[in-house]
Amino acid sequence: MPTVSKSNALAHRKDLASALRASQSVEEVENFLVDLCTPAEVRALSERWHVAKLLDKGELSYRDIHAQTGVSTTTIGRVARFLNEEPHQGYRTILDRQKNT
Repeated sequence: MPTVSKSNALAHRKDLASALRASQSVEEVENFLVDLCTPAEVRALSERWHVAKLLDKGELSYRDIHAQTGVSTTTIGRVARFLNEEPHQGYRTILDRQKNT
């Protein structure tokens, strides 16, 4: 199987982001995700987003979030790192945008 170069991988990721942006409703995004991802992948994405929202509230420890959601503390820590430390700020951008709507 041929490997994808970093530049091609970035182009593919941007193309995917553009496809998501072209959706005109929540239902269209949901249908696209269901077609694009396996049920386990959709569940994992949904869980990460839910964890990001819980972490943003700042009311629960990792252990409490794990107990409430069943998401591993490793995943919770990864979401927290991307929420608070990584330069992409994807979680932060959307969390803030949703607060302002």
